[in-house]
Amino acid sequence: MKAVKKILLSTTYLGPASYFAEIATADGIGVEAFETYPKQTYRNRCRIVTANGLLSLTIPVVKVNGNHTLLKDIEISYHTKWQQLHWRAITAAYRHSPYFMFYEDALKPFYERRYQSLLEFNQELSKTVLNLAGINKALTLTEAYEKSVSKEITDLRNAFSPKMPFEKKLPTYIQVFEERNGFQQDLSIVDVLLNLGPETAAYLKSITEQ
Repeated sequence: MKAVKKILLSTTYLGPASYFAEIATADGIGVEAFETYPKQTYRNRCRIVTANGLLSLTIPVVKVNGNHTLLKDIEISYHTKWQQLHWRAITAAYRHSPYFMFYEDALKPFYERRYQSLLEFNQELSKTVLNLAGINKALTLTEAYEKSVSKEITDLRNAFSPKMPFEKKLPTYIQVFEERNGFQQDLSIVDVLLNLGPETAAYLKSITEQ
């Protein structure tokens, strides 16, 4: 009998392929809502590749309780036109990808509507991406913070970081600017989705099977 795979993740803004690979192959998925918000993580940033190379897109946030603000209370700042800048960057990077025209209408509203909560924005965007990829998984928010989790749950809350590149070599796929930049691995899920479309789920599962 196949073992039940339960995982606990951090929230991410269009997180990396390795993050979504864990989701695609899990039976139960928890998303931490009550941690103290850490800086410089995928919680509010993603990495894409453009004609000029790697580009990090960061959502500006407001820590309403300073450095003690819980993730669930983190608000999105709109003092800059980050939505316009991010969508413009995504469009420039992927408008010539095979599936941009098919998924554009589902993704663009996230760069038009103003969400107050970073967690809500990430949850809704992640659900949309999973739906587009044909991955039927529920992302359940935690109801309290636990430093240590039970043995049947794999704690991956700090497993993914832009400061620590994914060490394992991932399967390759054709990227828009691959001839110029070479294959860039473990980019945002949006890179996988817009380049692979319906093959996204199979690709993500192949990551964990290596």
